[in-house]
Amino acid sequence: MRHKLLEDIGGRRKFVLALDAGEDAIATITAFAQAQNLSATSLTGIGAFASASLGYFNPATKEFRQNDITDQTEVLSMIGNIAVTEDGNHKMHVHVVLGCIDATTRGGHLIEGSVRPTLEIVLEESPAHLTRGIDAKSGLVLLQP
Repeated sequence: MRHKLLEDIGGRRKFVLALDAGEDAIATITAFAQAQNLSATSLTGIGAFASASLGYFNPATKEFRQNDITDQTEVLSMIGNIAVTEDGNHKMHVHVVLGCIDATTRGGHLIEGSVRPTLEIVLEESPAHLTRGIDAKSGLVLLQP
């Protein structure tokens, strides 16, 4: 992964990241967020995956269904945020829309994505800190504004 700090103004930093083929998107971005001590960070991205796993949350069962995609896809849209959990770990919440070879799309919560050939990410930090905690109703780890 390559990265560059684009701005650092009044507690707000903006980074661009270029992930390389073979890197896991979630693991790489999370490690970068921890190394930079980011919190309250939004992210957007485009690129491609060799394979990906997407999640769909079923509120009735309070379980995630995992959908594995083993084909090459284009990352048409990637949007999400990074917050710090109550125990100090960085947690990403990212949704993607992936374009398939036949021009159909698949989308959902990004569980993992193996980059190929690249993934370009913009991270924008806010001066306000956000944390994540367990939501009693859903059982999900949600933002606690």
